[in-house]
Amino acid sequence: MELLSSTNTSPLTPLGFLERAAIVYGDCTSIIYNETTYTWKQTYSRSLQLASAIKSLGIGCGQVISVLSPNVPAMYELQFAIPMSGAILSNMNTRLDARTISILLQHSESKLIFVDFLSHSKVLEAFSLFPSNIKPPLLVIINDDDCDDLVETNGSNPLPAVDLDMTYEELMKKGDPYFKWIPPQSEWDPMVLNYTSGTTSSPKGVVHSHRGLFIETVDSIIYWSVPKQPVYLWTLPIFHANGWSFTWGMAAVGGTNICLRKFDASTVFSLVNQHDATHMCGAPVVLNMLANEPGKQPLKRPVQILTAGAPPPAPVLFRAESLGFIVSHGYGLTETAGLVVTCEWKPEWDRLSGDERARLKARQGVRTIATAKIDVLDVESGLSVKRDGLSLGEVVIRCGSIMLGYYKDPIGTSKCLKENGWFYTGDVGVIHPDGYLEIRDRSKDVIISGGENLSSVEVESVLYSHPAINEAAVVARPDELWGETPCAFVSLKSDSDQPSEKELIEFCRNRLPHYMVPKTVVYKEELPKTSTGKIQKFVLRDLAKALRVPKARLNITFRRSHKKAQAFSFIQMKTNMNLSFV
Repeated sequence: MELLSSTNTSPLTPLGFLERAAIVYGDCTSIIYNETTYTWKQTYSRSLQLASAIKSLGIGCGQVISVLSPNVPAMYELQFAIPMSGAILSNMNTRLDARTISILLQHSESKLIFVDFLSHSKVLEAFSLFPSNIKPPLLVIINDDDCDDLVETNGSNPLPAVDLDMTYEELMKKGDPYFKWIPPQSEWDPMVLNYTSGTTSSPKGVVHSHRGLFIETVDSIIYWSVPKQPVYLWTLPIFHANGWSFTWGMAAVGGTNICLRKFDASTVFSLVNQHDATHMCGAPVVLNMLANEPGKQPLKRPVQILTAGAPPPAPVLFRAESLGFIVSHGYGLTETAGLVVTCEWKPEWDRLSGDERARLKARQGVRTIATAKIDVLDVESGLSVKRDGLSLGEVVIRCGSIMLGYYKDPIGTSKCLKENGWFYTGDVGVIHPDGYLEIRDRSKDVIISGGENLSSVEVESVLYSHPAINEAAVVARPDELWGETPCAFVSLKSDSDQPSEKELIEFCRNRLPHYMVPKTVVYKEELPKTSTGKIQKFVLRDLAKALRVPKARLNITFRRSHKKAQAFSFIQMKTNMNLSFV
């Protein structure tokens, strides 16, 4: 008996959430950005119109379209419009340098790129690095009438005028607002291509299906208990795994998206109070900036904030929650499209001491409802470790939101998507007796700085290219502001003069995105090694943790009132500078 038909096999996709929002929440506010406001009817219409315009450019189904933009209305619309045209959406990290952008555009074979006007010179530089036989993608500039700084600069020199291919609104006008968007033929069709860290030697492009993103979106709404019509402040960059899938989630619940071009703690407090924000997301560094904002006042009403990327330190939790933020903690990867583990809070824990509550909340937690299973496997035996909170192993996951694989990388895919049905994360953790997961370490080549994953191997390869370097190893060093920063340990060739720390950092800065550049360089005669000649990074991690850099006491006086006095007050707190205003 045939049980399957087109009636009961309609492909799952989160794109349908927008169509529904236009009906259910049509006249409700969808987006607020400075003086710009849209309703859900308008967002749906604009997304259809843009999808139609993209289709008119001759870009076929399954081809890649890239986006390089901060959290502005166009960025939100593009999360729907691009896949509605049948193309594959690829968000790019705005912190990448031109060389990395060029490599990723070539790797993805992107046919079109939407670029925020403040980044267009960087993309033009990326185009200049294309081989002569490869045509760069079409360029569409996202202008911003609501941005205070309307002039793009490159250092202190104004950029030359450039003939643009087209602006975002010009392209929009070419489309049909009644366009019939293109649903996937199969729910397994690719919908997004997200790059994990901008690796230049071997890019990791994570491919997610419509089905996986639908599952992750619905799951995220449930595990965070997101109500209908929340007010969501976009403190998390949308280019981070599509905003942990809350881009589509806000359409599902008819939320109001408060767009934020650049994170600034004082601005966040102002927007929270101005718009009665209810929800926001961010890495622990965001919590730390909010908790340390000078002159802050407790919130008028509680705000839910979801954090991930690293365990939030107990003092940061204390300060954030004392201001009225209700912190939830979870765990996920680009490969899982968002959080798949969450530290579900138990009411009886409210009776514990503050230290104990913070310790429990810092754990990653248990699987979400849609996650089939998580486990920690012993590296040698492949069996589950003891649930004792002590036995270490690799964290593995099985769920419907896991990626289809790495784009053009079958070997990399096979290394983490094993035939035994597990996705191997590369993270090391333990399972506590109550079943809660806690990450204890990370794969050896990954450092998390300000929520960004960066490869130590890539930084090491740049250091090794310096003529004076004999050995190089890069590990994470704890940092009060960013969580972790790269710390480089190097030994020098016997016939070479020692370059200064500043020279080595500048050497890396010219070859890497700035967030990947080591903040500290330590010189050693020889790096510690195992009997087989492998560098012992665990020894170096301990050395990095033990480093202490004395804070300089500087006295700086500004001769007039400065509009960014609060920002300088934050600098004073973090650097021990004595700043005064006269």
